[in-house]
Amino acid sequence: MNTQNTTRNVLVTGGSGGIGRAVAKRLAADGHAVAVHYAGNRAKADALVTEITDAGGRALSVGADIADEHAVAALFDEVEASLGGIDVVVNTAGVMVLAPVVEYDLEVFDRLMRTNVRGTFVVSQQAARRVRAGGAIVNFSTTVTRTQFPTYGPYVASKAAVEALTLILARELRGKDITVNAVAPGPTATPLFLEGKTEEQIAELSKAAPLERLGEPEDIAETVAFLAGPARWVNGQILFTNGGLA
Repeated sequence: MNTQNTTRNVLVTGGSGGIGRAVAKRLAADGHAVAVHYAGNRAKADALVTEITDAGGRALSVGADIADEHAVAALFDEVEASLGGIDVVVNTAGVMVLAPVVEYDLEVFDRLMRTNVRGTFVVSQQAARRVRAGGAIVNFSTTVTRTQFPTYGPYVASKAAVEALTLILARELRGKDITVNAVAPGPTATPLFLEGKTEEQIAELSKAAPLERLGEPEDIAETVAFLAGPARWVNGQILFTNGGLA
């Protein structure tokens, strides 16, 4: 595959949410065809697809429980049938529920792990089988694997698992001409991040990075666009996209 100025077919999981939405819009603007995945909010995914197509892009919405291997296989079938193949898979779908380890609800823990670990694994497994040569798999971690903020224990544990999976899958795909990397955002102004935080906490986090602001979803999307397109010599890496926080 010609890796310069090449449009690709992309599946973005969690594509109707904060970072996923920005990623889908950026990749569509770059000329790629984008499948916008949703888990429960089809209306948001459909609205994004309409926004992309109205701007001259190519997109479709697709639904599935990413932790259900049968649903994910069917999802990949649908995207392949609609777009003619898959070149890039971006795993932005995730759950974040914060609380100290000592009082963390185990049912919430299981739900978080099911989405963040099993979901990423199931999608990555299908991606490893389906992504065409010259393509890319992009998973999502978090900068908190380095900053180790209190109350993030289960979430960080899930993302540490994602990092390990990403690094090993990159080595397992030797000879396939498929890159596998993860993006680890810092504090980013999305509903997932802002929920449950006080104005004082948000202000403090805004000043934590040397650039003294929260990241925007578009900042993260820029890194994904690099990995999804021209970054053919970046492989088996965790890219910390956090304004210098850690």
